[in-house]
Amino acid sequence: MNTLKTIFIATLAAFSIAAQAQTIMIRGATVHTMDEEGTLENTDVFISDGKIQKIGKNLAVPADIYVFNAEGKPLTPGFFAGVSSIGITEVSAVEESYDGGLALDEIRPEFNVVPAYNPHSSLVPVTRIEGFSFTLLGADPKGSIFGGQGRMVALDGGYESFFGGAVLFINVGRDASSLSGKSRAGQWMLLNQAMNEADNPPVSTESALLTRAGRGTLSVFTDSGKVVFDVDRASDILETLRFANKYGLDAVILGGAEAWMVAEQLASANVPVLLNPLVNLPGNFDSLGSRLDNAAILEAAGVTVAISGAGSHNARKQRQMAGTAVSYGMPHAAGIASLTSNPARIFGVEDQQGSIRRNMPANVVLWNGDPLEVTSAAEVVIINGKLIPMESRQTKLRDRYLSENPEMPRAYIKP
Repeated sequence: MNTLKTIFIATLAAFSIAAQAQTIMIRGATVHTMDEEGTLENTDVFISDGKIQKIGKNLAVPADIYVFNAEGKPLTPGFFAGVSSIGITEVSAVEESYDGGLALDEIRPEFNVVPAYNPHSSLVPVTRIEGFSFTLLGADPKGSIFGGQGRMVALDGGYESFFGGAVLFINVGRDASSLSGKSRAGQWMLLNQAMNEADNPPVSTESALLTRAGRGTLSVFTDSGKVVFDVDRASDILETLRFANKYGLDAVILGGAEAWMVAEQLASANVPVLLNPLVNLPGNFDSLGSRLDNAAILEAAGVTVAISGAGSHNARKQRQMAGTAVSYGMPHAAGIASLTSNPARIFGVEDQQGSIRRNMPANVVLWNGDPLEVTSAAEVVIINGKLIPMESRQTKLRDRYLSENPEMPRAYIKP
C-alpha cells in the first residue's frame, strides 16, 4: 500500500470519532520549525492535547494513536491566508452575503467585523485543506477612510477561534472616499482631525467627525494594537510613517506596490509590509513602480515581509505568491517565513501560530513536495491539534460528478 493511500485511510479513521484534539505522531518529516531550531531532517513530531508535546528523532510511539509516515516530506506550520473576508463573505457579488464593510459616509473606526464571522462558511474548508490555518479578518472602507476593526481567526471551524488583539484598518491613496473630497490631501486632513478629536473631544458634537465610541477606539490604538494602512504609492507610504510616528501608532503597510522605493525608511521605522508579490504592472497611478522583486528588495533591507492579497476565494494562491517572490530573489526560508512566522510576529500571535516548537498549539501541515511549488499539495492538515477533514464543497462536487461509476442515477454522471 503506498504512502498516500496509507495517509488517506488513516485520516478517514481519524474522523470516525468526534472532532476534538487528538493524539498524533508524524514520523520522519523534514520539519521547518521556523524557529531558532531551523530545519530538522528525519524528525518526529508528537501531538497531544492540542499541542506539540515532543520533537525529536525516533520518538517512542504510544499505543492507539494516529501515525503518519512522512518519509522525509516537508512539515511546516499552518500558512497565513492573508487579510481576508473568509467567514464574513460567501459570494462577493451577492451584497447580502458580504459583511466586511460599513457603507456609511461617516468615520466609524468602532465598526468591528468579528461578530459577523460564520465558521460554517464554505470558504473555511476550501481554504484550510490547501494548508492554511489562520487568517486576519479585514474591514473594508466603503464610505470612509477608516475600514474598522478585524482580528485573527484560526480556520478550525470553531465559533470561538479568535486570537490576538483587534486590528484597525485605514485606507490611504487612490481609493480616496467621497468623504475626503476625492483628495488624498483631504484624507490626511481628516485623519489628523480624527486623531486630534480622540485626544481632545470637541465641545460641540455637531462639528465632530467621530462618535464617542469612535474616539475611544482611536485612543486605544494610540497605546496598543496594530493599525494596517492599505497604501501603495511610495510618497503615501512615507506620509503614513510620519503620521504613525506622530500619533504613536503601531503601523503595518498592506499592499506596498512601491514599498521597495522606501525600503530603508520602512526598515528604519521597523514597519512591516503585507505584500502581493504578483503585482508587477502599473494597474493604476499608485502602482507605477510595481516590480516582481519587491519582496526580495524589502527582505534584503531588513523589512519584515508577509504575503497577502490573494483574496478570500483564492487564498490558496498565497503559496504561488511566495514562490514567485522566491523565484525573484527572496531566500526560500524567507518565502516560507512570509506565510508563517512573519505574519505571526507582525500581529503578536507567535505563541499561537507560525512555528513548530514544544508547547505550541499544533498547527502543522504535511506536504507532498515543496510547499512553494504550485504542483505540491497538502496531505495532512492539523489545526489546534485537530485533524482537518480534507474535503470541501469543491471536493464534494468533484467527487460527485467525476466518478465513473457512482451509485447515483445516470443523469448525475458527467459524460
